[in-house]
Amino acid sequence: MAVNPGGSPITTPEGGVSVRKQLIALLALLLSFALVAAACGSDDDDASDDSSSSASTSSSADEPAEDDDEPTADMSESNEETEANSDNADSGAVDTGPVAGGTMLIQSTQVPRHLNGTVQSGYATAVPGTQLNASPLLIDENFEPQPYLAESWQISDDGLSVTLNLVEGAVFHDGEPITSEDVAFSITTSRDNHPFRTMFAPVTSVDTPDDLTAVINLSEPHPAILLAMSPGLLPIIPEHVYNDGQEIREHPCNAGECFVGSGPFTLAEYEAGSIIRLEAFDDFFIPERPYLDEIIIEIVPDPATITLGLENGTTDLALPPGEANIVRLQGNDDVIVTAEGHAAVGQVNWLEFNLADPSLSNVEVRRAIADGIDREFLTDVLQQGTTIATTTGIHQGSPFHNPDTEHYGAGVEAAQQRLADAGVDASSISFAVDYIPPVQLAQAEYVVQVLQDIGFEAELNISPDFPTWATRVATGEHQMTLNNVWNWGDPVIGVHRSYLSTNNVGAIWTNNTGYNNPQVDALLAQAGSTFDVAERIDLYHQMQTIVNEDVPMVYLSNGVFWQAFQPRVQNPPIGVWGQLGPMHEVWLAE
Repeated sequence: MAVNPGGSPITTPEGGVSVRKQLIALLALLLSFALVAAACGSDDDDASDDSSSSASTSSSADEPAEDDDEPTADMSESNEETEANSDNADSGAVDTGPVAGGTMLIQSTQVPRHLNGTVQSGYATAVPGTQLNASPLLIDENFEPQPYLAESWQISDDGLSVTLNLVEGAVFHDGEPITSEDVAFSITTSRDNHPFRTMFAPVTSVDTPDDLTAVINLSEPHPAILLAMSPGLLPIIPEHVYNDGQEIREHPCNAGECFVGSGPFTLAEYEAGSIIRLEAFDDFFIPERPYLDEIIIEIVPDPATITLGLENGTTDLALPPGEANIVRLQGNDDVIVTAEGHAAVGQVNWLEFNLADPSLSNVEVRRAIADGIDREFLTDVLQQGTTIATTTGIHQGSPFHNPDTEHYGAGVEAAQQRLADAGVDASSISFAVDYIPPVQLAQAEYVVQVLQDIGFEAELNISPDFPTWATRVATGEHQMTLNNVWNWGDPVIGVHRSYLSTNNVGAIWTNNTGYNNPQVDALLAQAGSTFDVAERIDLYHQMQTIVNEDVPMVYLSNGVFWQAFQPRVQNPPIGVWGQLGPMHEVWLAE
């Protein structure tokens, strides 16, 4: 449950937790980076993490095989007026203590390419990946780092090194010890191969003075380094398996029989696009964990099947895809539906422009389109109140969000006047709107209607599937598209990549607009290399002001991850990483 600074619960009038206020907890994370000493050598035992739901605006419920970054099942953010049971994540509580054993069935539309999170991001990879591999740290509900594979850590006074002290006796699933060499290998592998280039970019080397000590050397202070070592972002993989001369992004042990992990569950069965079966690892470094004997992840293309499984009790946990399914399950007293969790994800949905397009290279055209779009109609009507209208690329729950930027949205007539003042003849311009199929169809149709109302020629450009859409956007074959990008806890990890001029690299969820503003580049570089929270806030506020003036995209909404689960699921994954975190503390009531 979210709490205010005084410690009392924050609730909606109906009694549910207010997501909007809950997200203010992000401030604690970034303050913890500033207060480095407080983060050093925490004495707490491991904690479990993660956010509530299946965000309904941004991704495809039927997405077949791509998870380079964001999910392709609906992921969207709730407003404060949710149903009374929608945030009741504690309603399944029982009086008994944890019970060991049992199988938990998760159903998902997400299809991972493989399970190696050092070279692959995304929901589909992280859900099984954080069960199979441990990370150095966990992030608790207050966004404070907690021990996991590292029992303690220290940051140097100058911020240029981080020392990890590993737990003794941890082993991989093949029985080989987990050492500092494996940590060093995992960090450098992620730095050199992961889509989030800014995450470990300042890492120059990792020293390993002994088997249980890893010293991460940085070229500059890196305030995101602790969060970057949390579940879903830095799995610790075995050097003795992967450092064999083969291309790691295509390594045969990224999935399948030769997969060797470091986490609470082992890989017992993997059928691409069908099933992932995980069994408890008896020699996990945390005694008597995990509680569950088994987790089965079924890949189910049909959202209706997932909803029915939740309703009839055969499915234990899922992100219900689509607004209608979320609303339907909220009315079912036998299923718990919550917007708690995934607060660290920070999803932002937007209409993205290809600035290389001749018409869209004119900033007044982009501003006119921004004026014509009604965010509240999108969130309140098309998305049935399951998302929150937003106006910048930094999530509203972040202390770095700047609400005082130019918002646009003045209406169609204002858009027409803006074009007239700029001498632009809308009727001479044609646009095609791409979108992530199929769940963004309604939003895409709305954007086409707005463009036509302004006076442009406009139509949909329909991609048959997610990979086709992703390829078109990554290679700049589109004019504009609906998209969603996650902040991933700290702007260094999830925000910089969309705006840095150096990150237009032909991959999805990088700088796909082709935006290039040296002033923004400089502000991001400065904000990403200081631990001073007040300075970072000021720098990110400046950056958002400039970007909103330039309009490389029109910001639409923040998404919420709505989760649904059976009352028997105890300690459900409602922490800051939601299902993107380890579930070694989850258990099933008898």
